[in-house]
Amino acid sequence: MTMVALTQHDVEIHENLKHWEQKPLLKRIYREFHEIIAAATLPADAGITVELGSGIGNIKDVLPHCLRTDLFPNPWLDQTENAYSLSFADKSVANIILFDVFHHLEHPGAAFKEFERVLIPGGRVIIFDPCMSLLGLLAYGVLHHEPIALRDPIAWMPPEGWSPQSDRYYAAQGNAYRIFWRRDLSQLLPHWKLVSKRRLSALSYVCSGGYSKPQLYPDALYPLAKGIDVVCDLMPALFATRLLVVLGSPD
Repeated sequence: MTMVALTQHDVEIHENLKHWEQKPLLKRIYREFHEIIAAATLPADAGITVELGSGIGNIKDVLPHCLRTDLFPNPWLDQTENAYSLSFADKSVANIILFDVFHHLEHPGAAFKEFERVLIPGGRVIIFDPCMSLLGLLAYGVLHHEPIALRDPIAWMPPEGWSPQSDRYYAAQGNAYRIFWRRDLSQLLPHWKLVSKRRLSALSYVCSGGYSKPQLYPDALYPLAKGIDVVCDLMPALFATRLLVVLGSPD
């Protein structure tokens, strides 16, 4: 796992924004990721929809009613929020979206305690995060700067004296896979409902180079790359690089 100054998070956001403007393919791929996420949300009239850790904040292209939030203020965001200490009233939020955010939660149990407070009964937490298949291990272990940390302990709950206003930047890309595919959720989140979970190859994304790596195929071949994704999705243990987990809050 990595723990450095929290300001590193904002540095990465602004670096990603530069790459985003130079990569039309990346915009197309992320829009489809957001459409997958949107399909898992409760309707807008059920309550507030919040994305935590919005980064460059492009989810509104698909979910225009979604509040974009992050730890640091930026012109394109709606407000600042800390997953461990949310500003929303009790039972007022219908959907909480964590897109590439779960692996930055050093103490997921503390975040879920806060999610349970603000979510309506049956409200949803939608997690979209790295998945550790054979390809995932290669893509995130070799080609990404953040650690996978598969063997590091996961501190589900914080130690005594911990503060939600921690100034440490934490990253462990393997955490969502370890928790949602390897562990018994009934022990960690006994009153929560697992609505759905799936693994996606997203090879078209990996070969796009993401934000900072070279793009390995031209934009015109994206439909072909998506066709390959469909085939690879049939073998998630080999090819899955993304996971989607949808959880329902206690009634």
